[in-house]
Amino acid sequence: MSALHTNLTLLSDPTNVDKVEPFVNHVATRYNLSPDTHGNILVSLTEAVTNAILHGNQADTNKSVSISLRCQKNALAISVSDEGPGFDPTYVPDPTSMDCLEKCGGRGLFLMRHLSDECRFMRNGSTVEMRFKLD
Repeated sequence: MSALHTNLTLLSDPTNVDKVEPFVNHVATRYNLSPDTHGNILVSLTEAVTNAILHGNQADTNKSVSISLRCQKNALAISVSDEGPGFDPTYVPDPTSMDCLEKCGGRGLFLMRHLSDECRFMRNGSTVEMRFKLD
């Protein structure tokens, strides 16, 4: 792993979500992250990888999910890409609206958007990039 760029590729098996935590722990140690930033990255990245495996790649183990981390000036940029067709995040309902409080869906995106400093979708929604300011 280089000092400025780190990658991890996972097969789209839901059990591989377990590999996110050691990855984030390594990143937290390397960049001396605060406990809050560490936790925000862990939750956001776990949600992004879970969505990529289950929704993007439909848990097809012939497909993979790629995680890429870049250290930028005063921030970490973490992207998660899947091999699925993508989606339009603007059509995912707000899970905090009264109509959706008891429905499943949308909570992962909500967490990613609120725990990161910036969250954007690219490649027709098959890649999400989250930025986290360094303390």
